Amino acid sequence: MKLLVILSRLPYPLEKGDKLRAYHQLRELSMTNEVTLCCLTTQNHTHQEISEVEKICTQLHVFQLTKWKIYFNLALALFSRKPFQVHYFYQRSIHKKILKIIQETDPEHIFCQLLRTAEYAKNEHNYNKTIDYQDAFSKGMERRAERANFPFREIFNLERKRLVAYENIIFEYFENKVIISDEDRRYIYHPERQDIHIVTNGIDTEFFHPSINHQSEFDLVFVGNMSYPPNVETAEYIVQRVIPILRKSFPEITLLIAGAEPNKRVLALHQSDGVTVKAGLPDIREAYGRGRVFFAPMLIGTGLQNKLLEAMAMEIPCVTSVLANRALMGTHRRNIMVGETPEEYASLVALLLRNPDLCQTIGKAGRSYVQSEFSWRSSSNELLGIMLAQSEEMVVNSPKLPHD
Repeated sequence: MKLLVILSRLPYPLEKGDKLRAYHQLRELSMTNEVTLCCLTTQNHTHQEISEVEKICTQLHVFQLTKWKIYFNLALALFSRKPFQVHYFYQRSIHKKILKIIQETDPEHIFCQLLRTAEYAKNEHNYNKTIDYQDAFSKGMERRAERANFPFREIFNLERKRLVAYENIIFEYFENKVIISDEDRRYIYHPERQDIHIVTNGIDTEFFHPSINHQSEFDLVFVGNMSYPPNVETAEYIVQRVIPILRKSFPEITLLIAGAEPNKRVLALHQSDGVTVKAGLPDIREAYGRGRVFFAPMLIGTGLQNKLLEAMAMEIPCVTSVLANRALMGTHRRNIMVGETPEEYASLVALLLRNPDLCQTIGKAGRSYVQSEFSWRSSSNELLGIMLAQSEEMVVNSPKLPHD
């Protein structure tokens, strides 16, 4: 199948969830399909990064978002009903170039990842289209608003309202809709949301393997993109709310916080006793392998936490939140530990630190679970099947679309 894909970022390096999902899906899809890839970007990418992406597509087009246009569009967004993030990623000059590519390649299907790319293809009614919501972004924004102070609380609430409306409107423009989990689908407030297909993430269990550099020099480890607000809040929560409880029983407890682009709030945690912050590790497996317990008590955010899949694949026992486990659907005390309060987390971590045999049992069960339930090949094949089913018969009578 001739497939045209539109992404809001170059899907490499793999330090963000949407990039990881896009990269692995494209790697699988490109094995049997002709993939033309259009990527937006605000960064200057290296030759190596471009080269890695060229390996997973037939054609690659990278479009640099102009900074002054981003600011201008965000100012216009004050007088619009569309989400700010949609305005951020949309530029008319790039849209014209993508339309030209669509005309030249004449794809059998157009695939857009995330709502922020929908404007580039939503009105292409002569083509079958799929939109990947990935996560319920409106719900994620609601959770951020609940924890934010004025004026950010008001900004997040405004964006939440716009996202709820846009998630519903864009539903009508695309023949197929996919999302990462049933939990996220519940928060798309459209009367026909059950028509959204669940396409989960996978995990490369050959790459993330328990034999990789498992030194266990830290008691706890937390990994993620450390400029991403949910990860920042979780890192602070661990250090400020849970570690003090654990120090009563483990005075010398140590924590490694590792990941790309740590912001000032995360870097400040490096000053805490027993806390080490590391950025720019060439191989993230090194970070996972240096911890006895992977601790991710996520407070906000949506979707499936890839960090949990990766840690579990490396047979590292994981402690996480009820919120994060809703998409993962692990079994408490069998293949993962699940808590909700600082006291519960401290109790579960202490139980694991005191019982090496239990660590090993939970770790092995965790790897077995992700091996059986999360495969990039099977999820990508499911996505391909959804697109093929729609592309076999072109839609003759387009539905009445809402006024733009």
